[in-house]
Parts: sequence; structure tokens; C-alpha cells
Amino acid sequence: MSDADRVALEERIAHLTAMVEDLSDIVARQERELAVLSRRLGLLMEREAGREADAGGTVPLADQRPPHW
Repeated sequence: MSDADRVALEERIAHLTAMVEDLSDIVARQERELAVLSRRLGLLMEREAGREADAGGTVPLADQRPPHW
């Protein structure tokens, strides 16, 4: 293996290592965002179920099948 080939491989490895680190940061950020969004969705679903129950509905709409089923 020539010195030029070795240098090219080292440059490629450095580039790929940087890409992996960037992608890891992106995945970690998305994981945090998903956790926040999941928590917010749960709160919204609880709030809406409470509103439906307060409105006098016997079964919350979230528990009913759509009419096309």
C-alpha cells in the first residue's frame, strides 16, 4: 500500500467518523424531542378525555370505532 493510498484511507476514516458523530448528535436530539412530544400528546389526550366525560358522553370518542369499520 502506497503512502498516498494510506493517506486517502485515513482521510476517509476521519470523514466517516465525523459523520457518525454528527448523526449520533441528531439521533440524541430527536430522542429528546420525541419524549417531549409523547408527554405532551398524553396530556392532551387526558385533557380531551376529561372534556368528553364532562360533556356527558357515555364513551369517549377515542374509544369508539369509526363509522366505516
